[in-house]
Amino acid sequence: MIRPSVKGQRLIALFLGGCLLFNYPILSLFASHGDILGIPKLYAYVFTTWGLLIALMIVVVERRDE
Repeated sequence: MIRPSVKGQRLIALFLGGCLLFNYPILSLFASHGDILGIPKLYAYVFTTWGLLIALMIVVVERRDE
């Protein structure tokens, strides 16, 4: 029987977390008017979260299984 890898489970967890973070209730928190360093809050949230998810995926994929 094939055992699921921890790496695959972590990537699935990141995918589901990303789905939650980019879903309506969370996005609506940042849809108000206002800027962060001259960037609208929604854009800053989306691109920061996107970059963080990519960085976490790199960590998971490049990590050697122990």
